[in-house]
Amino acid sequence: MTIDGQAVPTAATFDVLDPATNEVYAQAPDCSKEQLDAAMESSAKAFRDWRADEGARRDALRQAAAILLGASGELAPVLTSEQGKPLSDANLEIFAAGMWLQYYADLELPREVIQDDDSAFVEVVRKPLGVVGAITPWNFPVTLASWKIAPALLAGNTMVLKPSPFTPLTTLRIGELLRDVFPPGVFNVVSGGDDLGAWMTSHPMPRKISFTGSVATGKKVAAAAAPDLKRTTLELGGNDPAILLDDVDAAEVADRVYRYAFANNGQICSAIKRVYVPERIYDDVVEALASHARSAKVGPGSDPETQLGPINNRPQFDRVSDLVADALKSGARAVAGGKAMDSPGNFFEPTILADVSDGTRIVDEEQFGPALPVIPYRDIDDAVDRANATHFGLSGSVWGGDADRAAQVAERLECGTAWVNTHLALAPHQPFGGAKWSGLGVENGTWGYYGFTELQVLHRAKH
Repeated sequence: MTIDGQAVPTAATFDVLDPATNEVYAQAPDCSKEQLDAAMESSAKAFRDWRADEGARRDALRQAAAILLGASGELAPVLTSEQGKPLSDANLEIFAAGMWLQYYADLELPREVIQDDDSAFVEVVRKPLGVVGAITPWNFPVTLASWKIAPALLAGNTMVLKPSPFTPLTTLRIGELLRDVFPPGVFNVVSGGDDLGAWMTSHPMPRKISFTGSVATGKKVAAAAAPDLKRTTLELGGNDPAILLDDVDAAEVADRVYRYAFANNGQICSAIKRVYVPERIYDDVVEALASHARSAKVGPGSDPETQLGPINNRPQFDRVSDLVADALKSGARAVAGGKAMDSPGNFFEPTILADVSDGTRIVDEEQFGPALPVIPYRDIDDAVDRANATHFGLSGSVWGGDADRAAQVAERLECGTAWVNTHLALAPHQPFGGAKWSGLGVENGTWGYYGFTELQVLHRAKH
């Protein structure tokens, strides 16, 4: 681990499995309570000097970005081995993390003067919070860490970062690579299981917890942070609908919808999770989606021909298997896939489910895997109502030949991001967050930066 700028071993370790084989790939350090205390104390100590020099913070973020971009050849194979994604996707993830760090290093932050007249000069000042506890998930452990590291450190906070126990290795290595970039204590990386996450959220030192993960765990984080009135940003699950309008080209739209549903093997919080299709073109869309699923190359991420890797971990594999089996038992039809593959790894056939509707678990819940339900509709108002009839509200998309008409429908979706004729269009400058149970607060852009600050009004009287 990295604590106070030093390499820190642990007395205990835990296994990290390769999801393509379910064999032990490596062992990771298991942080003790005392070591977490040391990390928190080092962050608190570093905060005073780190907050004082914005220029030094920007320079450090630029250096960190360059190091990450230069280390993708080393980091990507580790990420593939612990996460399962194809090596090309792992390289893209490292690249994206570097781009996020670079974006915030260069982000212009204009002064916010709200009054300047004969009576007073009033300015809104953004001040750092202090120590930030950051907890990241297993689907994009590096990119989603950068969404927290970059704005938090730019704002002048210090950080203790905990990656998922399923994918700790790449993040731990990044901690090593950046030890000489950030002053001791500014950026600590610790690893462990769920107990460590609970210790972090209830620890008295952090003034903010930034968490990305499931709704159930997010609620626990919020409850643990509440007694200390810690600030929280919670980026939680999604059950993103895609609504196809009646003027789309079925084959062309199906190609794109498939890519946005099965990216990262469906293991993206804002991937398309359910598709609403007009009855008139339903069969054509289902068959076009199924054709893509049937032809997908599934295998280990280390194979350059692989398009879809394994599901990352056995609990998630079992959940996807259960949801698909429940749908089939309820009368759904697997037009492609429908079952686990014969392999010791966590491989599941890319699955397209037809003759399925709301009320089925795989429609109502978040599957987070390579299985997509396709739901027919007759009336667009009914489709919108059904798309919104959920506790989730992360994102969604509407697809149509008339982009203006599609945009009018998209505005009716109850979600943080509504895309038109695309999906998963994420960028450093674009805020990202969820409505309802999909989260609190936003990440990215200036809005994400503000989430790591406390607002102060500086009021200077002129007489």
